[in-house]
Amino acid sequence: MITPFKDKTITDLFNIKYPIIQAGMVYVSGAKLAAAAANAGCLGIIGAGSMRPDVLEQHLIKLKKLTSGSVAVNIPLLYKYSEEHIRISLEHGIKIFFTSAGSPKKYTSYLKERGCIVVHVTSSPELAIKCEQAGVDAIVAEGFEAGGHNGRDEITTMSLIPQVVKAVGIPVIAAGGISSGASIAACIALGAHGVQIGTRFVCTQESSAHKNFQEAIINSKSGDTLLSMKSLVPVRLLKNSFFERVQELESSCASKSELQELLGTGRARKGMLEGDLIEGELEIGQVSALIEDSPTVAELVDRLIIEYKESIKKL
Repeated sequence: MITPFKDKTITDLFNIKYPIIQAGMVYVSGAKLAAAAANAGCLGIIGAGSMRPDVLEQHLIKLKKLTSGSVAVNIPLLYKYSEEHIRISLEHGIKIFFTSAGSPKKYTSYLKERGCIVVHVTSSPELAIKCEQAGVDAIVAEGFEAGGHNGRDEITTMSLIPQVVKAVGIPVIAAGGISSGASIAACIALGAHGVQIGTRFVCTQESSAHKNFQEAIINSKSGDTLLSMKSLVPVRLLKNSFFERVQELESSCASKSELQELLGTGRARKGMLEGDLIEGELEIGQVSALIEDSPTVAELVDRLIIEYKESIKKL
């Protein structure tokens, strides 16, 4: 397999051309985006966190028609459908699982016994060690620049990657704040075997993100996101009216129940999928300030590889 990357650990593990993983994200990474990423030589991931089991099944059926490339399903373990999501994914032939937001021990042995590859998302070297002990095949080490649900430790990607690489002996995939070939090169230099990219893939033609949401990302500036709702589940949000109300409650030392009442249900769907930029929850990473367009996935991946090669050449 021809690749500009000398280390083939991740490309061999997932049978992909480039060590680039398109992150599984709520409401924006369905079959269309995952298939496009797989067809472009990356690992495409369906984000099951926002899907009912029947919806996930529909996406898995569609996925088979769109690609023969390598695909995976992301299972956030904090959601009630996680067990059902795993069952349906296995029935449809999924062999690569990314788990997050929960203990790596929960399903790793079960999945490994069925011949699957398991990757767990971590935000600290301590949790990375527990992931390795649980038997996962690789780790996604995600810095707190990342969008969506985040770690409480607030360790940046630049600091996190070398700590995790030093702590474990299994492949490490860097995540958080990666949107260009240069940032991929930086992560490889820090010891990562590959990268997982989320926010940059949100602004693509195959993403399910509403056009209003994509335009808000493209128009965002430095400092327009902030980690919020730490007393519930930390999540990085693009600032809007809903975000300001969250800040008001948090600054007044509101209880978890008060924050939960404001959050309610369907906030992320309202913002990310339906395009409500006022009352919706807009989960996105800090690199939104660097995004200026919404290309096709194929165009984006070609660009990333060209930028990566140019960055290495400059060094």
